[in-house]
Parts: sequence; structure tokens; C-alpha cells
Amino acid sequence: MLLDRELIVLTTSGHGYAEVDFRPLPCRPGTLLRVRPGQVLRCALPDLDATVVRWHPEALHGLDLTDDGPAWFQLAGEDEDAVINEVSQLTVDARRHRDTPSGRSLLRHQLTVLLLRLSMLPSGSRRAARPEETTFRRFCREVELGFQHSRRVEDYAARLGCSVRTLTRACLTVTGRSAKQVVDERVALQASRLLAATDEPIAQIGRQLGFSEPTNFGRFFTREVGVSPGSFRAARDQRGPGPVVRPRSPMDARTDANQG
Repeated sequence: MLLDRELIVLTTSGHGYAEVDFRPLPCRPGTLLRVRPGQVLRCALPDLDATVVRWHPEALHGLDLTDDGPAWFQLAGEDEDAVINEVSQLTVDARRHRDTPSGRSLLRHQLTVLLLRLSMLPSGSRRAARPEETTFRRFCREVELGFQHSRRVEDYAARLGCSVRTLTRACLTVTGRSAKQVVDERVALQASRLLAATDEPIAQIGRQLGFSEPTNFGRFFTREVGVSPGSFRAARDQRGPGPVVRPRSPMDARTDANQG
């Protein structure tokens, strides 16, 4: 499923895996996932039961909230009690009060409290960022805005006002991969999302991502992912969540750190 809105998924029973952008994430009671718009989510149903919180972006308009907090977290202790209480009350009030102005206001504030609480969960991002990490995050934001139009590291360096060498050094420090690899892996990730979660023709997906010729897109995808676009789509139709090494997201390092 290709998400058009952000989700919070709180596992309530069962053990298994949820797959976010083709990466299997272990889930058991107390596991929390925060899945962003544009990501692909697959869950190992019926092995898992979960409460899902979903909202329209306009619900948070005007609120001072940072897009912070881990994408995967195993709750425990006081954090688990607090988040479960927030989600449980939000669920009850959504059923009882969602159709009244006061009820919608109440739900908006409850959602704000939940997101603020999640932003305070332990995370490696709390420590002071090194210069390379700051540069890497800025680079990732630019890649997110421009990957459909350019795969040239030179273009991103120009936008950030730094050299290609600076970007490459930052990416190698944070991820162990070059700036060019980060860009290409983001393009491959988007291609994988569209192949897995839509019925768009492969050639059209390639054109969306800046490939004028289907053969060029096919060679690029095969190099990055290890299989052809057609084989990837066919395999995704046949199997459930399982280990997939690539494609990677530029922010995988953060998720890996939270799981560790």
C-alpha cells in the first residue's frame, strides 16, 4: 500500500514483521511505527493486530510540531504506558466525538500531544549533530525535492552552496555511501514503490523518474536493485514481507540506529 497520509501504527498483539519501503521491521506488542506519506507499507496479517492512527495534514495546520521521533521504536516502561494511554483515548474519542466541532478540536489537541510525546522518545538525533550530519540532512532534503528531475550530485552541491567533495564526504561519514549512491538509491526506492504499489506501466514509471528510454531505466534499476523492473513487480505480487537488502532510503542509518 502506497500511503497518501502519515500513519502511526501501534502493535497490540502478535509477533511478526511489518515492511516499510521493503525493509522488514520486527513487531510485537508495544512496537510503534511512524510511516510517512509516499512510503510503501505491508503488514504480516493476520499475525499482527494493531491500532492505526491516521490523519489529514490539515489537522495539524498552524501547530508548531517538528517531524521528529523514530520511525521504529519498541516502547517500554513509562513511555509505553503513556503512548498506549494517548492512543487508547484518541481511539475512544474518535468514535464518540468526531462529528462535533468540540470533538474535532479535542481530537486535534490529543493528536498534538501524541506527536509531541513521540518526538521525545529516545533517539540518536538528540545529540549535537556533527557538521557532516547537518550537511547530509540538508542534502537529503534537496534530494527529496529534486530526485525526479536530476541525479547529478553537481546540481545538489550548487543548490547547497558547497562542493561535490563536501557532499561526498558527508554521505560517506554518515552512511558509508557516496553522494551519487544516495541519489541513485532514492530514485531506485521511488521506482520500487511505484512498481510494487501501482499498476502504472514500467515505461511510464521510468519517464516520471527522468529516464527518456525504457532500456536506460531497466539497466539502472537492475544495477541498483539486482533484478529487472518486471521481475521485481512480479516477485512483489507473490510474496509477503521478507528481507530485502536494497533499495535503501537515505535515512536508513537513523532507523538502524533506533533498532539497535
